[in-house]
Amino acid sequence: MVAAGKGTRMGPGVDKLFIEVAGGPLVAHTWQRLDSSPSIGEIILVVREGMQSTFQDLASQFHFKKRFRLVVGGRERQDSVWNGLQEVSRKTEIVLIQDAARPCTDEGLIAGTIESAREIGAAVAAQRMTDTIKESDGGTLIERTLDRAKLWAVQTPQTFKLDVIQRALTAVRQGGLVVTDDTAACELIGQPVRLVESRTPNPKATSPSDVAFIELLLKSRGVESLATL
Repeated sequence: MVAAGKGTRMGPGVDKLFIEVAGGPLVAHTWQRLDSSPSIGEIILVVREGMQSTFQDLASQFHFKKRFRLVVGGRERQDSVWNGLQEVSRKTEIVLIQDAARPCTDEGLIAGTIESAREIGAAVAAQRMTDTIKESDGGTLIERTLDRAKLWAVQTPQTFKLDVIQRALTAVRQGGLVVTDDTAACELIGQPVRLVESRTPNPKATSPSDVAFIELLLKSRGVESLATL
């Protein structure tokens, strides 16, 4: 679970991972989702330097059961993922990378990306685009209309065979590149990535309006408090 970002788009002085939603910090809901998943064996949490004790306290407060380890993140998201990969158990075959600010991922989506990654090496949760998408060069005038039938918005989990994501991120690091998600690293080495459709809302907390939507979703699914999970 990647929890090392600063979340600057939420506003100055706001740590989005610790905003209270449905009876607990947002990040605790994401952790609980992974902790309760029968598809996941252990959890590596990549956190900011100085936050280790805060996450240890979360584990104690909410009685998470699965083995977990804390790893300090890097400058870019890809560096944080790389640091996390260095700590996975040697017997690991499949790794699932999840945004800490995405607490509504359902078990079917987790299991679906794992199954697809076992088959072809890499998979990603994604949602079909339903709005008409325009491309603009300068940000004020339309250049062209894109074919939305071919467009998907990718989310997390992004799930890989361990050797696949290691090779992909090694290529990124050797090339001095910056990628916005882990599947972009797979594209760099020609690794196919299967789209696994997210059929229920799976939002990431980026702005205050996202937090309100996430709380509504959690409560609609019966999550009134982490203590009752």
